[in-house]
Amino acid sequence: MEMEKDTFLQFVNRIGYDIGNKTAQNMEVQYQKGFDFMPELAMFIASYTVKKTFSRQTQAPKFIKDSICFYFKNIFEYTKQQESGIQTVPPCVHVFSAGHSFISQFKKGNHVNIVAIFISAAYLKSFLKQDIEQFQFLFNDRNDFLIEEIMTDDIVLTVNDIVKKENPGMLAEYHYKLKAMELLFHLFISLSKREKTVHQKLSESDIKSIYKVRNKLIASLHQPGSIAELKKIAGMNELKMRNIFTQVFGMGIYDYYQYMRMKEAARLLKEERLSVSEAGYQLGFENLSHFSRVFERHIGMKPKKYSMQ
Repeated sequence: MEMEKDTFLQFVNRIGYDIGNKTAQNMEVQYQKGFDFMPELAMFIASYTVKKTFSRQTQAPKFIKDSICFYFKNIFEYTKQQESGIQTVPPCVHVFSAGHSFISQFKKGNHVNIVAIFISAAYLKSFLKQDIEQFQFLFNDRNDFLIEEIMTDDIVLTVNDIVKKENPGMLAEYHYKLKAMELLFHLFISLSKREKTVHQKLSESDIKSIYKVRNKLIASLHQPGSIAELKKIAGMNELKMRNIFTQVFGMGIYDYYQYMRMKEAARLLKEERLSVSEAGYQLGFENLSHFSRVFERHIGMKPKKYSMQ
């Protein structure tokens, strides 16, 4: 059933998703829409600006049994985020289990847009069938896990298709249920490419530490931090740091650094209209042939061809 704009609280209560009083009080919501296909699946879409810094405990909805949560953050564009003084948090996809509870931080001035899909594990398994072995990390020891997945063009296009296109009117619920499954399909294609790793239970401290490492990497894309420096930031030994990083982000530290470096190069070519040499030098490459090879490996085409599209 589709959610009307003025019944968001009724919607989250219906699926058992406790957002807390602080959330409603400290956010200015510009756009919201929700659909529930209970008891197996629910989806909501929201765009909001944080009015006051706060934190809250984030958990899965209670009324979708043994659920897995997929949060697609800051993928679709909304005009509000273009206003001066509003900070947009970088896009990401978070996946976590019903048993995982963590503290979410909301910083004043941040603009967030989100598509959230909650699906029961049994319902998801019914679609994965023979391919389920590739995704056992979602179902084994499911009491506590959190992963972050990279963004793909197919995910971006599908999210914007859900948000921007008009309600089809006839068979609207069927349409949006199919769109939710389409979005998960594209995500699972991406998840299938993750490096295999033994998934261990993560503490809140582990998650905070590994995000500090990730933030250090993306804050200095022109020059990677040394392993010694990253170990100090993480407060853990190298093996543990590498294992947790791969578990959460799906690739090793250096591969992740290079991928994010090439995503920034693509942005510089596309949005800033920098030349290939300017983008390469800005990101610390002295050899443009090497830059071109790395870019093609991660983006799928040479930077010159990408810039001409």
